[in-house]
Amino acid sequence: MERPILGIIGGSGLYDIEGIQNQHVEQLDTPFGAPSGAYLCGELEGASVVFLARHGTHHNLLPTEINYRANIYGMRLLGVRTLLSVSAVGSLRDGICPGDMVLPDQFIDRTRRRENTFFGEGIVAHIQFGDPVCPDMLDVMSDVLQSESVRYHRGGTYVAMEGPAFSTRAESNLYRSWGADVIGMTSLPEAKLAREAEMCYLTLAMSTDYDCWHQSEQEVSADAVLKVIEKNIAVSKRAIRAFARRMPIDRTCRCRQSLDGAMLTRPENVPHTTRKRLELLVERFLKV
Repeated sequence: MERPILGIIGGSGLYDIEGIQNQHVEQLDTPFGAPSGAYLCGELEGASVVFLARHGTHHNLLPTEINYRANIYGMRLLGVRTLLSVSAVGSLRDGICPGDMVLPDQFIDRTRRRENTFFGEGIVAHIQFGDPVCPDMLDVMSDVLQSESVRYHRGGTYVAMEGPAFSTRAESNLYRSWGADVIGMTSLPEAKLAREAEMCYLTLAMSTDYDCWHQSEQEVSADAVLKVIEKNIAVSKRAIRAFARRMPIDRTCRCRQSLDGAMLTRPENVPHTTRKRLELLVERFLKV
């Protein structure tokens, strides 16, 4: 059995990955519009990989402007069923220091202006999202970071804010009171869409700052964030390569059956245009 294709979405500072062999570029259009840019396809550490820069190769897309649906749909169109997302985050905890890696396993959605589902326009589905990340991917990446001697935190809650402004101090302290651990702008709706596309999903989050709650630290700025990212991007690239080597073939998760039991619209009632748009994702449910 062949290893699945690994999709990698690069966040701030991660616009390419060295070492990808047999490269070719796929420029896609999707039923949901254009993705953030071209997909770089090839082989990394013996695994087939597809890489996409979330904000564009020149970082010209705000978090709100990213076409998350097109990005995820394009990954699925290229055969990706295992999706690793790299994201810069602010820390909401003393113990999570700038430069640490975090593997969040829960999310709080504070976004407001984003398309967060493939469904609608005549077809209804409600995915289960109680456990938003793939447990198999979480296990493998935890082992990778430990073996690479990276300071990391397994688990935790990621607050996804709209942006592009950073938090007010009141907001930052509110999220801390909720028990949240890190804050970022991009893992939602990404994780929800990956679940709807029946992909295994994991966020590799790079802590860059203490948001604005930490009175003894400077208030977060884009310049300060980029300086920490530059120091840690090599760590994330090393982790990605090691993950590609260890990516499992057999899975115990149910990520790739996440639409089972989620569809409420009978196949014969799905409009033709909607059927064509979503055929890649729900073909097995649309047989009358």
